[in-house]
Amino acid sequence: MSAAELPSKARVAGGVFAVLPEEAAGRAAAPLASCEHGCVTYLPPELYAEIERSLPLACVDFVPVRHDADGAVEVGLILRDSPFGDVWCHLGGRVLRGETIAGAIRRHAAETLGAEVDLPSDPQPDYVYQWFPPDMVPSDAPAHGSDPRKHAIGLSFVVALTGAITPRGEALDFAFFPLAGLPQPLWPGVDGLLQRLLPSQPT
Repeated sequence: MSAAELPSKARVAGGVFAVLPEEAAGRAAAPLASCEHGCVTYLPPELYAEIERSLPLACVDFVPVRHDADGAVEVGLILRDSPFGDVWCHLGGRVLRGETIAGAIRRHAAETLGAEVDLPSDPQPDYVYQWFPPDMVPSDAPAHGSDPRKHAIGLSFVVALTGAITPRGEALDFAFFPLAGLPQPLWPGVDGLLQRLLPSQPT
């Protein structure tokens, strides 16, 4: 399908387009203040699904942390719907065309928790974690997560949240947990992500 054949709301200048998965899921997408050149638009769900089947997607994955009264690390997870049913999971999602890494993290934190994130201007990932559909895991794949919908490259961060936290959007609930007492069920692969983001902490 060419850009000229797309519905009007799926086009951008020059025939280049971007995808918002929120639209593909039938949800209204929040405006993106950090994109200054009209580069974010909407694609029909069937076209987004085809892109998911065809290309790896760049994502930001992040885990909020805090310390309990004894100084032990606790990690923040959301409860969300998934191909595996309701599961506990880290936060994050796609990086949009024309969006910075910091902007993507802040957007997902606001859309999912209504919270802000304490970040430098150019955050660098603490780990790069990959997610594969279970039927296409490469033979040389390192530890990874499972996602039947897509192959994703997760730029993964440990972050601190600020402001009030109110679960919204895909988050059915949110809570902090000690690493030795993670909730169940977890999205398959989240435990491996946590072990790599916080390798010095007991799980």
